[in-house]
Amino acid sequence: MTDLRTFYPPIEPYETGMLDVGDGHEIYYERCGTRGAKPVVFIHGGPGGGCSPDHRRLFDPEAYDIMLFDQRGCGRSTPHAELEANTTWHLVEDIERLRTMAGAEKWQVFGGSWGSTLALAYAETHPDRVSELVLRGIYLLTQAEMDWYYRYGVSEMFPERWEALVGPLSPEEREDVLASYHQRLTEGAMEERLEAAKRWSGWEGNTIRLLPDKQAADAFEEDRFALAFARIETHYFVNRGWMEEGQLLRDIGTLHGIPAVIVHGRYDMPCHARTAWELHKAWPGSELHIVEGAGHAYDEPGILDRLIRATDQFAGS
Repeated sequence: MTDLRTFYPPIEPYETGMLDVGDGHEIYYERCGTRGAKPVVFIHGGPGGGCSPDHRRLFDPEAYDIMLFDQRGCGRSTPHAELEANTTWHLVEDIERLRTMAGAEKWQVFGGSWGSTLALAYAETHPDRVSELVLRGIYLLTQAEMDWYYRYGVSEMFPERWEALVGPLSPEEREDVLASYHQRLTEGAMEERLEAAKRWSGWEGNTIRLLPDKQAADAFEEDRFALAFARIETHYFVNRGWMEEGQLLRDIGTLHGIPAVIVHGRYDMPCHARTAWELHKAWPGSELHIVEGAGHAYDEPGILDRLIRATDQFAGS
């Protein structure tokens, strides 16, 4: 364990701001590290999660000019938990706006979980703007992946957590848990929406790690976080990310020649390892690391080690 790489020391941003991206949305962004160094954009998960101070620490601050941002409707972006004008393709163009603002011709794109989905959508739309990709916890937003996590699969591994999620639902509602929660999160009184949000977010918070972490799991049920996370995530998933089934894998050829490192935990519950394997097989030249003894969270020791090694690998390129 002593040989595993871990976070760089804590750093503060050298610049923060709110970028008006239209449609009534303003997104929070921050820049860290060394102005004018190798540019990288960090894409957080969820959808609806937000970025945190530890995300800054995945990169050598002397080698990188690091852009972090909260996607529409979550974190410090406004309006909070807003679903209007909030789709995958809005976010893809927000990333382009940030790149232009940063003055980067190309940049490294780093994304985990939903962040890997959005990173691929961005890169396949703007391949000439991507120098490398570092992807963790691969999620391609296919029906099979959603069924695994919201119908049958992870429910067998975490039966008590599954019961907490579906407990309030009628037998009819349990036929489509995702659609039922989306309805509860977009209709009715705020108190009812918040209760649904905390149950939805709690399911994820309690299933993402190989070893339980109560403090990390409880953070998913904090009111403000849970409301944005649950509303935005169900909004994206019932709409299948506004993509055709299998689109990201189908179009992977557009990324030919772009260096890529894929990191995935062997026991990742939200995003099963088969998806990472299929992406790697379809993407000649990609580098895949399946981490034994790890779940989904980016800061589990083996996963964090591989992510830091990947950003270091590309730091001088």
